[in-house]
Amino acid sequence: MVPLVHAASGLLAAVIGAAHLDSQPVTIDETAPVITRDAIVIHAPASRVWHIQTDVEGWPAWQPGVSSVAKKTKGALRPGSSWVWSTEGLENITSTVEQVERGRRIVWGGPAAGITAVHVWTFEPTEDGVIVRTEESWTGEPVDANAEYLQEALDASLDHWLHNLKHRAEQGA
Repeated sequence: MVPLVHAASGLLAAVIGAAHLDSQPVTIDETAPVITRDAIVIHAPASRVWHIQTDVEGWPAWQPGVSSVAKKTKGALRPGSSWVWSTEGLENITSTVEQVERGRRIVWGGPAAGITAVHVWTFEPTEDGVIVRTEESWTGEPVDANAEYLQEALDASLDHWLHNLKHRAEQGA
């Protein structure tokens, strides 16, 4: 299975930086050949779900494909926070937070294996939990060469991620 990759190129970083100045939300690349959108309802407090998802060093405990994570910046995730991680056999991915609305929305990216990805997560509290939405776009030579396969891989990867997050949050961990 192709790893869940979160990547951004220098050009994308410049666009994202400009978005910060305008306070516009960073979004996925709507022209990308691979785009996945998915959502799930999690019956747990929104604060718990947010904590689990943004505790990147805790990912290996509940995401079977994630083998290691090491934060490069201390404290809560914020624009510029980064971590190095390995997933599904892809080693030393550096992801960087581009935008955060604490408890509601987070966007990150980082270059890996020729794929440029933008990953947006949103958290919408409900009466009995939270709706978690995720969307991710992939561009780059590997994507152009095999978009159909990578589309299926990203679809499956994000579906698994959401279900693992749901399981972890609902078990009260």
